[in-house]
Amino acid sequence: MVIDCGTCVVAGLACQDCVVSVLLGVPELPVVADDHVRALSVLADSGLVPPLRLISPKKAG
Repeated sequence: MVIDCGTCVVAGLACQDCVVSVLLGVPELPVVADDHVRALSVLADSGLVPPLRLISPKKAG
């Protein structure tokens, strides 16, 4: 899995509440594949981990 926090619109603002930070600490340049985002969403919806706070610029508006 590659996670790209460098493209997250809320990087720095929502890092403490993001599943990436819980699992890995605050990473420098992560990128999350779409299938991994779906898997993390299932875990978060089940209450097992906090939600992924990554918001890509292409999805932000």
